[in-house]
Amino acid sequence: MSELTFEQMLEDSIKTIHAGEVVEGTVIDVKEDEIVLNIGYKSDGILTKNEYTNDSSVDLTTVVKPGDTMEVKVLKVNDGEGQVVLTYKRLAADRGNKRIEEAYNSKEVLKATVTQVLEGGLSVVVDEVRIFIPASLVSDTYEKDLNKYAGQEIEFVISEYNPKRRRYIGDRRQLIAARKAELQAELFARIHEGDVVEGVVKNVTDFGAFVDLGGADGLLHISEMSWGRVEHPRKVFKVGEKLTVLIKEINGNKVALSLKFEDANPWKDAADKYAIGKVVTGKVARMTDFGAFIELEPGVDALLHVSQISKEHVEKPSDVLRVGEEVTAKVVDFNEADRKISLSIKAMYATDRFSGAGDADEVSVDIDAVIAAQEDEDAE
Repeated sequence: MSELTFEQMLEDSIKTIHAGEVVEGTVIDVKEDEIVLNIGYKSDGILTKNEYTNDSSVDLTTVVKPGDTMEVKVLKVNDGEGQVVLTYKRLAADRGNKRIEEAYNSKEVLKATVTQVLEGGLSVVVDEVRIFIPASLVSDTYEKDLNKYAGQEIEFVISEYNPKRRRYIGDRRQLIAARKAELQAELFARIHEGDVVEGVVKNVTDFGAFVDLGGADGLLHISEMSWGRVEHPRKVFKVGEKLTVLIKEINGNKVALSLKFEDANPWKDAADKYAIGKVVTGKVARMTDFGAFIELEPGVDALLHVSQISKEHVEKPSDVLRVGEEVTAKVVDFNEADRKISLSIKAMYATDRFSGAGDADEVSVDIDAVIAAQEDEDAE
């Protein structure tokens, strides 16, 4: 009778549990992928890594130790071997659901580490709730390769919350767009035409380079890259390169940039260097049927009309000249307003430019032809 009473007392001292109940347990053993807890029941509770967290990379021995106490939820009272199956992550997820709901309603900005890079987006975990961020909502521009985000901590908001379907969608794009809009407003509030600013080359195309000014991109057109001739922007600039640029024009949210600073303008003292009558040397830059354009210095070209190449008749400039060849000629016309200079090799041979009416007429006619040809070239 006394033994029966003792058994009854022992049974009475051990609490009863049921599936779904939240209990507190004390860690008595930890393995890499399993935790054993004393939950005050006749059998110990088993908490596997799968039921501890959604992060498969976690080593349980690094997150808990014997003697720690933790709240868990009972999944099964008997797993077939007399052990109680427990879950921690589902209890955390229940609480996490509430957290995510509050963040969704308040549009709170959440921060979490990317645990998986999937084919269609990124996966993050907040309070044991797995949140999916579709590729289209990762950034405000197309991202071909999302692997760079692996293990990276990112910010996002919850754009869709559906606990019944366990559908939780995160959105990073709207945060980026909002931040860019804020930076753009700040940028346009402080910059003006004529300002010199710092920027970083963001993209290079056939017609120019886009420069990030820290809130908006400005276009540095190929024609504004140098006072001289630029063959191709990619031969001059690289993505990521820092530049000091001049704001040439602001039109709405479009910014036109330039590297043609006035203090380096080659036409600044051209009137003295290339005055009529001076003998100059330059290189053939390009040719047409009516003449050759001679680069006297970067940004300053002069026209050598076909009629002024030689005393003898020349059919086409390419018959006697080649691109890159150095030539010496006399300046026969200088138009600073239109930035036009005309040259003549033939005039180099004249001992007295005005010694005869025929010579004077010939030179006069030739100069008119040079100017007309240059205007035609500009029109083209």
